[in-house]
Amino acid sequence: MKHRLTSAALALLLAIPALQAQAATPSLGPLTEPLWLRQSALSPDGRQMAFTFQGNLFVMPAGGGSARLLVANGHHTMAPVWSPDGRLLAYAANVYGNNDVFVVSVDGGPSRRLTTHSASETPIAFTPDGQSVLFSAQRQDVRTSMAFPSPAMGELYQVGIAGGRRPTQVFSEPALAGRYNKAGTQLVYEDWKGYENNFRKHHVSPVAHDLWLWNAKTGEHTKLTSSGGENRNPVWSPDEQSIYYLSERSGSFNVWKMPLANPAAATQITHFTKNPVRFLTVAANGTLSYGYDGELYTQAGDDAQPQKLSVSIAADALRPSVENLKLGEGATDLAVSPDGSEVALVVRGQVFVASAEFGNTRRITDGPGQKRSVSFSPDGRRLLYACEQDGQWSLCESAIVGDKKAVPSFFNAPRVSTKVLLKDAHQNFQPRYSPDGKQVAYLHDRAALHVLDIASGKTREVMSAEHSYSYEDGDQWFDWAPDGKSLLVQFVDRNRWSQEVGVVPADGSGKLLNLTNSGYEDLHPLFARQGRMMVWMSDRQGLHGNGGGARGDGDIYAMYLTREAFDRSRLDKAEFAQLKKREEQDKKDGAKDEDADAKKEAKKDDKKKSAETEAPKPVVIEQDGLDNRVTRLTTASADIRDFAVTPDGEQLFYVVKTESGFELWQTRLRDKEGRRVASLGEGRGDAVALWLDAKGANGFVLAAGRVQKFKVPGDDGKGEVRAEPVRFGAELRVDHAAERAQMFDHAWRQTQEKLYVKDMGGVDWAYYRKVYERQLPFVADGVDFAELLSEMLGELNVSHTGGSYRAAPRGDTTASLGVLYDPAYQGAGAKVAEVIAGGPLDTAANQIKAGMLITAIDGEPIVAGAEFDSLLNQKVGKQVVLEVLDPATSKRFEQTARAVNPGVERELLYRRWVNQERALVDKLSGGRLGYVHVRGMDDGSYRQTFSDALGRASGKEALIVDTRFNGGGNLHDELATLLSGKKYLEFVPRGQSLGWEPVGKWTKPSAVLISESNYSDAHLFPWTYKHLGIGKLIGMPVAGTGTAVWWETMQDGATVFGIPQVGFRAHNGQFMERALITPDVVVPNDKRRLDAGEDQQLEAAVKSLLAK
Repeated sequence: MKHRLTSAALALLLAIPALQAQAATPSLGPLTEPLWLRQSALSPDGRQMAFTFQGNLFVMPAGGGSARLLVANGHHTMAPVWSPDGRLLAYAANVYGNNDVFVVSVDGGPSRRLTTHSASETPIAFTPDGQSVLFSAQRQDVRTSMAFPSPAMGELYQVGIAGGRRPTQVFSEPALAGRYNKAGTQLVYEDWKGYENNFRKHHVSPVAHDLWLWNAKTGEHTKLTSSGGENRNPVWSPDEQSIYYLSERSGSFNVWKMPLANPAAATQITHFTKNPVRFLTVAANGTLSYGYDGELYTQAGDDAQPQKLSVSIAADALRPSVENLKLGEGATDLAVSPDGSEVALVVRGQVFVASAEFGNTRRITDGPGQKRSVSFSPDGRRLLYACEQDGQWSLCESAIVGDKKAVPSFFNAPRVSTKVLLKDAHQNFQPRYSPDGKQVAYLHDRAALHVLDIASGKTREVMSAEHSYSYEDGDQWFDWAPDGKSLLVQFVDRNRWSQEVGVVPADGSGKLLNLTNSGYEDLHPLFARQGRMMVWMSDRQGLHGNGGGARGDGDIYAMYLTREAFDRSRLDKAEFAQLKKREEQDKKDGAKDEDADAKKEAKKDDKKKSAETEAPKPVVIEQDGLDNRVTRLTTASADIRDFAVTPDGEQLFYVVKTESGFELWQTRLRDKEGRRVASLGEGRGDAVALWLDAKGANGFVLAAGRVQKFKVPGDDGKGEVRAEPVRFGAELRVDHAAERAQMFDHAWRQTQEKLYVKDMGGVDWAYYRKVYERQLPFVADGVDFAELLSEMLGELNVSHTGGSYRAAPRGDTTASLGVLYDPAYQGAGAKVAEVIAGGPLDTAANQIKAGMLITAIDGEPIVAGAEFDSLLNQKVGKQVVLEVLDPATSKRFEQTARAVNPGVERELLYRRWVNQERALVDKLSGGRLGYVHVRGMDDGSYRQTFSDALGRASGKEALIVDTRFNGGGNLHDELATLLSGKKYLEFVPRGQSLGWEPVGKWTKPSAVLISESNYSDAHLFPWTYKHLGIGKLIGMPVAGTGTAVWWETMQDGATVFGIPQVGFRAHNGQFMERALITPDVVVPNDKRRLDAGEDQQLEAAVKSLLAK
């Protein structure tokens, strides 16, 4: 929809283009006392310290001083770890599009790439002999494992430092940090149980990380911590009798020490308050090193005082702060001038105007922040938009300077002036000019609708905040009546959090009149046909999905505000043609009868006459019979994103989102014929806008970040519609440091204004702004910035938050053959452990079986012990020729397959896992119990659950509903309703039973499997299930994460942060955020038994249901 944007903005309110203030000239010489020094690691001999700064890898003396640049590859470098002899450093870098593992000599020189798979890989340690690097990655579980095949559930591997070697799997459990003891017989590591911001702090939660000890000989995993809070980053003490680690047991991350003989007797080593200690390492002499508040520290033993290191960066490795860009896509907002000659765009937060015909583009605004909601004035000489400055949203206006005849357009105007129309202590945005251009309607603090009189500067409220709630910025809507006397509004029914459409007087004198009065969603109202009809979107006849993110198909409807307008709409084509002919004749006759004196006067004052416009006719709403004057305009429901009606009310254009992209559709309203008239393509970006110029002659569409135009067909609407690109070129100079400062301010303030509790959960939010804002000048890329946001937002101790950086996809992609490999095999070729069902090799013509060796890919041999991931790089969708050896018969043959992307393989592995779980339930219960897995809280998952429960499990005695590793959505009520059926009527023709009412619910016993990995609505569902007394919960406790979130994409198009802004509160006043769920039957899964093909939680569920 128009104005549906999700990022913040800052405008420079000078003449445009604004002159940026000159940045302070940096002093020459080393950078002293920098902050945001990350991922420090003390060398084993305690003499050197490695750390990352601004995405580069540095080394310096352990006592501080001048840091030497070791790795600067133009990409983000992270996670340095030392070899036991202190000669090498392993690290991760996204040089090839995803993090790979590299090694480099501490003395400098080129790095060596160790991993070539496109999965993200992070080194955690060297093996004790220094010949291999341990790293975590999500590739493949062992064939026998019953672990859930989640892309977040990685495995632990090791790879030789010689390069080109094949990684071997250590174990198939996640290990985010870890260290071998010197003998290599034990590995202490940090686990990962489920989804959460990695930098969330202060929570006592089942999903918090714990420490484990793995026995390399027996494969046994022993849990070392049980505090309930975060325990991370374990390292061995020099005598290997204890483990140092980071824990929040004291309320904030500090260094703790546990004796292995008695892990419960841990003692606190450091005593920092408020801010977290990070990046713990220990040297052989017992010296500790860690980071705190963006700086580096060492500590010479348990009882010594921490020593802050003085750091000097002597290398000029800083990334360029200023970048010149010319963007031909990525637009997030669109407006069209009344005459259709130019379009206004928002690109990376700045306003541009481009010639609709030639694409000539002029920048209108400047500065580090984003503008929003751009629109033209009725005369096309002014632009209105929202701008953010000094922590407040203001209303701003830019105007062409000069005579209209001499300077007709923005795109080639020599000068454009800018001024602030409204700036006060409130958040004011989404402005729209009144039809006469003298007033501006806007949203006041995201909810109330106000009107500003431009000349006087006075404002008035026309709809109070009680009628609105903004979930995402830009999700509210209003439209001026052509006579400027009223506004159509979209408002909320607070009894059910649903949208209605109404009308309010523009002078603020009257009450809101509900026009739709519908139990369905009614959105995005527009006046049409000079105010004689109202058109809007509604899902009352569309396909309704289930759960969060479900596609809700809708239609465009018209409400005719007078009986005359309704009668006119019902005329058939012949009757309407006669009416038009009669109206045209009446117009001509009226022109002939004009007074001659009036004509003479008009000629004398031609200039004045040309400036006058005919006053619009008053908008009249005949309330009697209004409900009967509603018509569905679209011929089929669809996922409609925006729409527009021609001024004569005869043609409707709308944009539809499909699986393959966006489409433009047209409906001729007189004969109700709809057709797809253009494909608009696909791409990044959710913003969609559709505009017609004032005469309805030209249409313009924003979709997938690009703008296209089309000619509107004539009166009959049957002409060809051809969408052509508007080839704009948005040139801007981005000051990345200033932009990050703006985004930081926006994220902090947005969170303060939208968090689900006003008191910020008791957190001193102003304090944490200061803590992290001082780090900001030392952040130089998107990855570090997202991490800084995550650290700050993590202080709130809430779910659904943190920052992430999503750069455009590029680099390596390792294709999949749909094969599970034998991870222990290191000979020539790749040994097949299993051909995955449904994969590229699961065909009638396939000859490859388990135990066979793939010896070459596309003619490239797979050498013994050598990696072969590179042989599948960039092969997605391509036919691959495999050379195969069957060791059992010594037969060699060739097999072809079309390789698939890793996402396809993950889907196949998920289906395989579900089938294995179902088969296990069938085996353990003797066929008496059914099994379903609820993958997500969304429409697709509900439909699969419904199908499996009432179809495959129809005749079973009871049902196991597995919700483990469900990341959420919005499905808790639908699932609870599905599982809470009670029989009340039987279908009986002539003594035969055909089943019972309700036919669409499960009416037999059930049990729900849960684990620490349940998140968001997958927390609300088991809470609801237990609260309603439907059945038992079995598995592991679930952290309270039942809160609704808005993930906002910021102005750079790559940085995303979350705001948990709608709390769910029970009758007893308890919020679901932090509301722990304890299952009726607590069952942890033993890691070894899980790898061996057992699922103890599933076994417990079977036992519980069979006991009934």
